[in-house]
Formats: sequence, structure tokens, C-alpha cells
Amino acid sequence: ELIAGVLYMSPPPKFPHHFAVANLLDLLTKYRIQARDRGMVLVPRAALWTGTHTYVEPDLFYLTAKTLKQIDWTKPDYADLVVEVTSPGSVIYDCNTKADTYAALGVPELWLIDPELKIVEVRHLNRETNRYDAGEVFQRAAPVRSRILPKFAPKANEIFKR
Repeated sequence: ELIAGVLYMSPPPKFPHHFAVANLLDLLTKYRIQARDRGMVLVPRAALWTGTHTYVEPDLFYLTAKTLKQIDWTKPDYADLVVEVTSPGSVIYDCNTKADTYAALGVPELWLIDPELKIVEVRHLNRETNRYDAGEVFQRAAPVRSRILPKFAPKANEIFKR
């Protein structure tokens, strides 16, 4: 990833990270089919750009049908919902540097998933400050609530199953 011209490299994640991404992708796909949702879920190496010197690659991001009609596909610079699955080697980078970049892009909802602690934190963008709120934490059988996808509410433990 490239942020303000600085190249960031993270060690490859371990399998709990991969399980969380794969499970969430499955859950989102099932939701989209059942709800006849015309949005799209993208995974790496799909990138979001803020300019020629900054791009980030979220673990997952979701674009609504409305956004799909408006986005510039040569260098997409917006997502409706971004998901980062943290790893011990990238947690500070994901929760701070990348989160700030997503806020600068105007991404309204950010999910931070910690497979080690088995928690999902959902942050919402405050349009006045252009920063994310403290977020709400979901764990165990609690349904994860999304403002972008209000009918999509997987239980947190479904994201972490192996």
C-alpha cells in the first residue's frame, strides 16, 4: 500500500485472518443473493485511491448499487463500507493510518475485525469532524449492526468460525 508516497508493507496474515475474511465474504454473498442486493463486494487486490501517491487495499469493501453507477473504475476513490481484519503485525496500522485514510475518502462505515480477540468494531464517520466515532464492539452471538446494510446482521461468532 502507498500512503502519501510512503510504501507500507505488512507481514502476511495468519489463518484466523483468512477465515474471518472468507466467512464474511460468504455471509455477505448469501445476504446479497437473498436480499437481491445489487451492490458489490470487492477483495484485495482491489484498491481505493486518494490520488497518484496514495492507495490502500482493504480486506473487503462494499459498494452500493448507487455507488457502482457513480464510481470511477480506473481509480476508485470511495466505498460505502470497508472491512479491515487486523493481525498482530498490522493492528496499529489498520486501526489508525488506514482508518484515517478511509475517513479522508469519506467512507461512512468501517469494520475492524480482530480474529485474536474475536470482536468486531463498527465505526461510523462523523461528517462534521471527518473522523470515525469510537465505534461499537460486537462479540460472541451479538448481531453486528450496519447502517449501510441495515438488514445484514451476522452474529459476530459466525465471522470467526473455522
